[in-house]
Amino acid sequence: MAISRPLASPLSTDLYELNMVQAYLDLGETGDATFEFFVRKLPERRGFLMAAGLETALTYLETLRFDNDDIAWLKSTGRFRPNLIDYLAGFRFSGDVHAMPEGTVFFPNEPILRVTAPLPQAQLVESLIINIMHFQTLIASKAVRMVLAANGKALADFGLRSAHGAEAGLLSARASYIAGFGGAANVEAARHFGIPAVGTMAHSFVQIHDNEATAFEHYARARPDGVTLLIDTFDTEAGARKVVELTPKLKRDGIAIRAVRIDSGDLVAMARKVRGILDAGGLKDTTIVVSGGVDEDFIATALGAGAPIDAFGVGASLDASSDVPVLECAYKLQEYRGKPRRKLSEGKVTWPGRKQVWRDTAADGTMRGDVLTIDGDAQPGVPLIAPVMKAGARVGGAPSLADIRARAAEQLKRLPDRLQRLEPNAPYPVAISAALEDLARTTGR
Repeated sequence: MAISRPLASPLSTDLYELNMVQAYLDLGETGDATFEFFVRKLPERRGFLMAAGLETALTYLETLRFDNDDIAWLKSTGRFRPNLIDYLAGFRFSGDVHAMPEGTVFFPNEPILRVTAPLPQAQLVESLIINIMHFQTLIASKAVRMVLAANGKALADFGLRSAHGAEAGLLSARASYIAGFGGAANVEAARHFGIPAVGTMAHSFVQIHDNEATAFEHYARARPDGVTLLIDTFDTEAGARKVVELTPKLKRDGIAIRAVRIDSGDLVAMARKVRGILDAGGLKDTTIVVSGGVDEDFIATALGAGAPIDAFGVGASLDASSDVPVLECAYKLQEYRGKPRRKLSEGKVTWPGRKQVWRDTAADGTMRGDVLTIDGDAQPGVPLIAPVMKAGARVGGAPSLADIRARAAEQLKRLPDRLQRLEPNAPYPVAISAALEDLARTTGR
């Protein structure tokens, strides 16, 4: 399900975008321009990235409008000439967009989105395109590491309260679900995207009771479907024993305790103790969920040690991508009025022209190598970048979130073994084609 309304004001942009549009209009520079969004390099400990955010970006482009209040405020600043004000008052994005589908694995310098539009339009949308594509790609790329580490164990996004704003929490739930998480605690994510909403109970519910067992019973009767009890408010082992004692009483009334959650202490050691208590009490089907300080390293270590943990709730390490909070990404001009353009800044040199990425695979479907080349230069394998918007309208219908999620899962199956580790031991080959090398040599100042 796509977002049906804009997430941000049209004034959620950098001033320099409006400055540039003013200058372009004054100069009559309104020819078609091509910009590409890409990541310059992989962060440490990352062997690949996962593209996400495209559907949100397309919705932004489709719905970008300046209303009367926006226009009135812009006029009131005295910064801009009437030609810009009139241009924005009638603004409609009319360009083309090509992109990799969401859920696609990609690598540095490979464009995951390309915008071709009249120069003022392509420039104006830069800030939000970067914001949208960067954030969801960042979170999906973090989440997928946890998915690989969990090796089939359930994962849920618990990070709304530590996200950098409500919009970040919403889009984190979307990106992590694409990557393979099973649900999110964020109720708005359930409404907007149909992501399964998951949740347990609060320590405060236990604390308002004089007796922990009574608290468990009251909660189970209030929320009898899929009961998960939080057992570490006081003494985790004692809490687990109370669950065992309470189970027969609830069972007589048709209420089953599906899981218990541990949110503090040595989660691995405590999971083992709780598992023993539950099993001894005949609750072998009651699962154990852990949360609090969970990241991909903890997941890998815990499961590698044989910890009897069935599911993980992940908070700040996901929604804030705490180890890598930013990707070095860019949205750069690659062509103007049919002529390739290139940036030559030290450390930030770009490959010119409209580009395509071709991916070659082995007989078993495993990814073998990519070629970055100019659009129209066929290479072995399959092209990854396809048209998704033409003249401001989507090409075909929007894919469902389930389809995007399935694509991401298929992509992970195709990853070479060395890239499925938290510490990749060899880079994935991305070759530059001879055609692109030749174009770069002839494109300069």
